[in-house]
Amino acid sequence: MASKARRKKILKTAKGYYGARSKVFTVAKNAVEKSLLYAYIGRKRKKRSFRRLWIQRINAGSREYGLSYSKLMNKLSKNNLSLNRKVLADLAIHHPDAFKVIVEKVQ
Repeated sequence: MASKARRKKILKTAKGYYGARSKVFTVAKNAVEKSLLYAYIGRKRKKRSFRRLWIQRINAGSREYGLSYSKLMNKLSKNNLSLNRKVLADLAIHHPDAFKVIVEKVQ
């Protein structure tokens, strides 16, 4: 039966929840719907927080060479160097020599 399969799927998803949230279908359904909503929102927030982290790392790396983050990004775009923030942050933290070459090229 489709209805039994549907209920079973919800209760399986709610496995590990506290009390009635894992046992009673209607309560479990509400808990699962809410958790899926939180998961969706969390995936969006994760992107935001990583972007903020990359910007902080690039800013810290660029200030060692007398540039602020915004000035560095402006000079990169004017020189048509299209490196995304993820790559720049990785270079600033793990490969400072390569980051230095990029900064010197745009100055």
